This record gives sequence, C-alpha cells and structure tokens, in this order.
Amino acid sequence: MKRIVLASANPDKLAELRTLFVGTNLEVVSVTELVPGWDVEETGITLEENAILKASSATQATGLPAVADDTGLFVKSLGGAPGIYTARFAGSDCSYSDNMDKLLRDMLGETDRRAVFRTAAAFSRPNEPDICVTGEVSGTILHQPAGDAGFGYDPVFRSDELGSSFAECTPEEKHLVSHRARAIKLLRKAVLDRIF
Repeated sequence: MKRIVLASANPDKLAELRTLFVGTNLEVVSVTELVPGWDVEETGITLEENAILKASSATQATGLPAVADDTGLFVKSLGGAPGIYTARFAGSDCSYSDNMDKLLRDMLGETDRRAVFRTAAAFSRPNEPDICVTGEVSGTILHQPAGDAGFGYDPVFRSDELGSSFAECTPEEKHLVSHRARAIKLLRKAVLDRIF
C-alpha cells in the first residue's frame, strides 16, 4: 500500500477523503501525522492557488505525494462571499457554528438565497507539475440549520439535486453530488495514473 498525504489537519476532511479513495490501494494520512505542527499560510487569491499552495507545501515537508483542497461557499446575495474566506468567515479561530451564525446574520432579510459550493483539489508530487481540478454544486442557503450530519456549512446548505441540506443526508448521498467529491473524483484518476 502506498501513502498519500492530505495537506490538512482537519479530521472531517481526512475521513471524507479516505472514503473517496477506498479501493485504490492508497493509505491517506494527514500531513500533521508526519510533520507535527505543519501549517501553511493561504496567500492565494483563488481556491486553485490555495489548493496548490497547500499540496506543494505538504509534498515539500514530507517528500510524499500530497493532495489538498480549498473550498469556497459563494452566495449570490453577498456578492460571492464568503468565497475564499469560507473557513474563516467569522475570524481566524472560529468554529463551524461561528461561521454558520455569521452567514445567517449577514443574510437576514435576503430573498435570493442561491449559492454555489466550489472545491479546487490539487495533487503535488516531487519534481512533477501540480494538477488542479474543480467541482461544484448549486443550492440555496436555508434560514436555519437542518440536520446533524456532515460538517461546516452542511446544515444550512440545501442541495438542489438532493432536495435537502447536506446535514440531512447520509455520507453516501452527499458523496454522490458534493463539490468535494466531484473534485476528488476528477483528481483521483490523475493521482492513480501518476502513482501506480
């Protein structure tokens, strides 16, 4: 079994990525398991730039192939916010709940609640060009959280395709349509072609 590094310390992302790479003969480990305290400043101005920055930094730190993603929630009535600041919308050390609460406060009185979740997924390997792909899903922002599964903004993002919030569906249902799953599926073949 070969190792690939996830350029994140987020346990929810790690669990989701492991699910998406089941059956590939790849062991997905967090970069912080190998390099405690690893961190990288997200200085990119796009999701793609930040994903590549994280993946290449993890590869440099570990010498192993690495994947990374950067996800943004783009809300029409907020002019595309929170966008690249999605994970830290309520501040640098905020919780999932803090971000959701700020989003719902900012949207009070808004009638156009359309939104798009977009993920850029990148793959980096020593001495090879980086690869980056994107996946997205359309939906609406609910007026209040619904469901208790998933993480992040899942309780307030209602998928057009599922007809429910991501937090109201099973992980398997979410993986059929989610932005991250779509991006990783696009990246998966390129990763496997390069590693095996």
